[in-house]
Amino acid sequence: MSAPDRAPEEITRVETASLRTLVQYAGASGDFYEMHYDLPFAHERGHRELAVHGLLKTAWLGRLVEEWFAGQFPGNHGRITVLDVSYRGMDFRDEPVTCGGRVTEQDGDRVTIEVWTASADGTRTTIGTAEVALTEGPA
Repeated sequence: MSAPDRAPEEITRVETASLRTLVQYAGASGDFYEMHYDLPFAHERGHRELAVHGLLKTAWLGRLVEEWFAGQFPGNHGRITVLDVSYRGMDFRDEPVTCGGRVTEQDGDRVTIEVWTASADGTRTTIGTAEVALTEGPA
């Protein structure tokens, strides 16, 4: 199979974590650090609000990449083979987090994507790379 000649354009989507989201994620992941659900605890540590889990931001990026490739390559499917991120800043409850991706390389059936999250002021709080292996036929 050969990958399409045209690489998809940059894509973004906005996610916002409510208190409910943070508590549900804490339960699902087992990450019960109080910084994510106890506002007085967060304030005592000098933070203005509850922090979004780093791995929740990574999950949002993974979903962004999966949904993007599912819609961009009709008849082909992508499988994320690499999702490598570095946390550079905090994002907070009830504030928009922009998740983004941009193809940086396409080599045959392999696509490399720059991924990031950004806070409301545009500061990139997570940066990284995803690699997708394209395959033909049903997922």
